[in-house]
Amino acid sequence: MCGFLSKCMSGYSNRVWFATLGLGCLGVVAIGMELQHLLRLAPCPYCIFQRLLYMLIGLIAMAGFFLPGAGLLWAAMIFGLALLGGGIAAYQSWMQAYPELATECGFTDPNLIEQLVDWLGMQWPSFFLATGFCSSKEWVFIGLSMANWSLLLFFGIGVLALILFRVRKLSA
Repeated sequence: MCGFLSKCMSGYSNRVWFATLGLGCLGVVAIGMELQHLLRLAPCPYCIFQRLLYMLIGLIAMAGFFLPGAGLLWAAMIFGLALLGGGIAAYQSWMQAYPELATECGFTDPNLIEQLVDWLGMQWPSFFLATGFCSSKEWVFIGLSMANWSLLLFFGIGVLALILFRVRKLSA
Protein backbone atom coordinates (compact mmCIF):
# COMPACT_ATOMS: atom_id res chain seq x y z
CA MET A 1 0.00 0.00 0.00
CA CYS A 2 2.85 2.39 0.85
CA GLY A 3 4.32 1.76 -2.62
CA PHE A 4 1.01 2.61 -4.25
CA LEU A 5 0.70 5.82 -2.22
CA SER A 6 4.31 6.75 -3.01
CA LYS A 7 3.59 6.40 -6.73
CA CYS A 8 0.44 8.49 -6.42
CA MET A 9 2.36 11.18 -4.56
CA SER A 10 5.32 11.17 -6.96
CA GLY A 11 3.86 13.83 -9.23
CA TYR A 12 4.22 16.49 -6.55
CA SER A 13 7.10 17.75 -4.44
CA ASN A 14 7.35 17.14 -0.71
CA ARG A 15 6.63 20.83 -0.19
CA VAL A 16 3.17 20.40 -1.70
CA TRP A 17 2.43 17.47 0.61
CA PHE A 18 3.70 19.32 3.67
CA ALA A 19 1.56 22.35 2.76
CA THR A 20 -1.49 20.14 2.16
CA LEU A 21 -0.99 18.39 5.48
CA GLY A 22 -0.43 21.68 7.31
CA LEU A 23 -3.48 23.38 5.88
CA GLY A 24 -5.53 20.22 6.35
CA CYS A 25 -4.66 19.96 10.05
CA LEU A 26 -5.36 23.63 10.65
CA GLY A 27 -8.64 23.14 8.76
CA VAL A 28 -9.55 20.23 11.04
CA VAL A 29 -9.05 22.55 14.03
CA ALA A 30 -11.22 25.25 12.43
CA ILE A 31 -13.98 22.75 11.59
CA GLY A 32 -13.84 21.28 15.09
CA MET A 33 -14.13 24.71 16.68
CA GLU A 34 -16.99 25.66 14.38
CA LEU A 35 -18.84 22.42 15.22
CA GLN A 36 -18.22 23.14 18.90
CA HIS A 37 -19.88 26.55 18.62
CA LEU A 38 -22.69 25.64 16.22
CA LEU A 39 -23.74 22.47 18.05
CA ARG A 40 -22.83 23.75 21.51
CA LEU A 41 -20.47 20.84 22.13
CA ALA A 42 -18.48 20.68 25.36
CA PRO A 43 -14.94 19.50 24.58
CA CYS A 44 -13.17 17.34 27.15
CA PRO A 45 -9.48 17.57 28.11
CA TYR A 46 -8.54 14.83 25.62
CA CYS A 47 -10.46 16.60 22.84
CA ILE A 48 -8.58 19.80 23.59
CA PHE A 49 -5.24 17.97 23.71
CA GLN A 50 -5.97 16.44 20.30
CA ARG A 51 -6.82 19.92 19.02
CA LEU A 52 -3.43 21.09 20.28
CA LEU A 53 -1.71 18.18 18.51
CA TYR A 54 -3.47 19.00 15.22
CA MET A 55 -2.27 22.60 15.59
CA LEU A 56 1.30 21.46 16.27
CA ILE A 57 1.26 19.03 13.34
CA GLY A 58 -0.13 21.77 11.11
CA LEU A 59 2.60 24.21 12.15
CA ILE A 60 5.36 21.61 11.75
CA ALA A 61 4.01 20.67 8.32
CA MET A 62 4.05 24.32 7.31
CA ALA A 63 7.67 24.45 8.51
CA GLY A 64 8.25 21.52 6.14
CA PHE A 65 6.85 23.66 3.35
CA PHE A 66 8.94 26.73 4.17
CA LEU A 67 12.12 24.83 5.17
CA PRO A 68 12.11 21.72 2.97
CA GLY A 69 15.79 20.94 3.63
CA ALA A 70 14.87 19.50 7.04
CA GLY A 71 12.03 17.39 5.62
CA LEU A 72 13.17 14.22 7.39
CA LEU A 73 13.08 15.99 10.75
CA TRP A 74 9.63 17.45 10.08
CA ALA A 75 8.27 14.07 8.91
CA ALA A 76 9.69 12.31 11.99
CA MET A 77 8.19 14.93 14.33
CA ILE A 78 4.82 14.70 12.59
CA PHE A 79 4.89 10.91 12.82
CA GLY A 80 5.65 11.05 16.56
CA LEU A 81 2.83 13.53 17.20
CA ALA A 82 0.46 11.42 15.08
CA LEU A 83 1.31 8.37 17.20
CA LEU A 84 0.66 10.34 20.37
CA GLY A 85 -2.60 11.73 19.01
CA GLY A 86 -3.70 8.32 17.79
CA GLY A 87 -3.03 6.85 21.22
CA ILE A 88 -5.05 9.57 22.94
CA ALA A 89 -7.90 9.21 20.41
CA ALA A 90 -7.87 5.41 20.82
CA TYR A 91 -7.99 5.74 24.61
CA GLN A 92 -10.86 8.22 24.39
CA SER A 93 -12.67 5.92 21.94
CA TRP A 94 -12.27 3.10 24.47
CA MET A 95 -13.61 5.40 27.23
CA GLN A 96 -16.65 6.14 25.08
CA ALA A 97 -17.22 2.46 24.27
CA TYR A 98 -16.89 1.34 27.91
CA PRO A 99 -17.79 4.34 30.10
CA GLU A 100 -18.53 2.09 33.07
CA LEU A 101 -14.89 0.88 33.08
CA ALA A 102 -13.24 4.25 32.44
CA THR A 103 -12.11 6.71 35.06
CA GLU A 104 -13.59 9.98 33.85
CA CYS A 105 -11.32 12.93 33.17
CA GLY A 106 -11.34 15.33 36.07
CA PHE A 107 -12.64 12.83 38.67
CA THR A 108 -9.15 11.87 39.85
CA ASP A 109 -5.92 13.79 40.30
CA PRO A 110 -5.19 15.51 36.97
CA ASN A 111 -2.59 13.84 34.78
CA LEU A 112 -0.04 15.81 32.74
CA ILE A 113 -2.40 16.17 29.77
CA GLU A 114 -5.18 17.52 31.97
CA GLN A 115 -2.79 19.91 33.73
CA LEU A 116 -1.54 21.24 30.38
CA VAL A 117 -5.09 21.64 29.06
CA ASP A 118 -6.17 23.40 32.27
CA TRP A 119 -3.26 25.83 31.99
CA LEU A 120 -3.92 26.46 28.29
CA GLY A 121 -7.63 26.92 29.05
CA MET A 122 -6.77 29.67 31.51
CA GLN A 123 -4.51 31.39 28.96
CA TRP A 124 -6.74 31.06 25.85
CA PRO A 125 -10.25 29.94 26.86
CA SER A 126 -11.72 30.34 23.37
CA PHE A 127 -9.29 27.69 22.02
CA PHE A 128 -8.50 25.41 24.94
CA LEU A 129 -11.19 25.54 27.65
CA ALA A 130 -12.28 21.98 28.48
CA THR A 131 -15.83 21.73 29.82
CA GLY A 132 -16.99 18.25 28.78
CA PHE A 133 -16.60 14.63 29.79
CA CYS A 134 -14.22 12.31 27.96
CA SER A 135 -16.62 9.34 27.93
CA SER A 136 -19.59 11.20 26.42
CA LYS A 137 -20.38 11.02 22.71
CA GLU A 138 -21.91 14.41 22.02
CA TRP A 139 -21.45 14.21 18.24
CA VAL A 140 -21.73 11.13 16.04
CA PHE A 141 -21.44 11.06 12.25
CA ILE A 142 -21.98 7.84 10.25
CA GLY A 143 -21.84 5.88 13.50
CA LEU A 144 -18.45 7.25 14.58
CA SER A 145 -17.82 9.68 17.42
CA MET A 146 -15.46 12.61 17.10
CA ALA A 147 -12.80 10.56 18.93
CA ASN A 148 -13.21 7.75 16.37
CA TRP A 149 -12.82 10.21 13.48
CA SER A 150 -9.79 11.72 15.17
CA LEU A 151 -8.20 8.26 15.46
CA LEU A 152 -8.68 7.75 11.71
CA LEU A 153 -7.23 11.18 10.94
CA PHE A 154 -4.17 10.61 13.11
CA PHE A 155 -3.65 7.25 11.40
CA GLY A 156 -3.78 8.95 7.99
CA ILE A 157 -1.38 11.65 9.13
CA GLY A 158 1.01 8.98 10.40
CA VAL A 159 0.91 7.11 7.07
CA LEU A 160 1.59 10.32 5.15
CA ALA A 161 4.47 11.20 7.49
CA LEU A 162 5.98 7.73 6.99
CA ILE A 163 5.77 8.13 3.24
CA LEU A 164 7.34 11.59 3.41
CA PHE A 165 10.09 10.18 5.63
CA ARG A 166 10.70 7.11 3.48
CA VAL A 167 10.55 8.67 0.04
CA ARG A 168 12.71 11.66 1.10
CA LYS A 169 12.31 13.57 -2.16
CA LEU A 170 9.35 12.70 -4.35
CA SER A 171 10.15 15.14 -7.13
CA ALA A 172 11.75 18.52 -7.63
